[in-house]
Amino acid sequence: MALVPTMGNLHAGHLSLTNLARSSGTKVVCSVFVNPTQFGSGEDIESYPRTLDADSAVLEEQGAVDLLYVPDVKAIYPFGTDSAVSIKLPPLSEDLCGANRSGHFNGVASVVLRLLNLVAPDVLLLGEKDYQQRILLQRMIVDLHLSIEVISASIYREADGLAMSSRNSYLSTEERRIAPELYAALSEVADELRQGKSNYSELEAAAMKRLAERGFEPDYVAIRRASDLAPYEVFESGDERIVLGAARLGRARLIDNIRI
Repeated sequence: MALVPTMGNLHAGHLSLTNLARSSGTKVVCSVFVNPTQFGSGEDIESYPRTLDADSAVLEEQGAVDLLYVPDVKAIYPFGTDSAVSIKLPPLSEDLCGANRSGHFNGVASVVLRLLNLVAPDVLLLGEKDYQQRILLQRMIVDLHLSIEVISASIYREADGLAMSSRNSYLSTEERRIAPELYAALSEVADELRQGKSNYSELEAAAMKRLAERGFEPDYVAIRRASDLAPYEVFESGDERIVLGAARLGRARLIDNIRI
């Protein structure tokens, strides 16, 4: 059995995961659960888009999912969220996106582990857009000796390069016009790296400046080792690299990455 965990408001990126799960020849479960423990104070849990009827319809039309699992909070956290058992992830969880969202990834891991226990899949499908999340969940699965295979799918993009995200619906018309600049800034860094440049801190700073000039509030642009998100100070010859970025634009916090 394969599990595709989501928070709903499904788009083509989610459907690529359910299609990939179906292609493995196994039963497919798609979960929809807006997880309260991964939202920090002042974040958008109340306004997060909830479109269950539309999600159910698009999955039925696609025909790749055998079961749509929509648990309530009590089913996931029987003792409530304030006194729930939680997962504590390694220090990477407080870096990059975690630096500005303390506890976020612990909340993600806590809900995913519960879903794995409830659904008991053999395969877990994760998207590459949330790359740090994918690395951390894979670490959790290995570290806790869970017999689950992790399969990831490439980022799905709009025609202008913007990575598909449920939070893109927060963007105004003008912000939506600007939003692809995040991908463009990361692409420029990636091109420089392919040309052999290794002044990593300067490349990161230049991309941050570019985003700020375009109207973003950048959280970070970082060049890391793709396998474990280790910093460039420990790179070795032949390491695959990845450029990651996160930036706020209006109400939306956008993330993206490009592998080198």
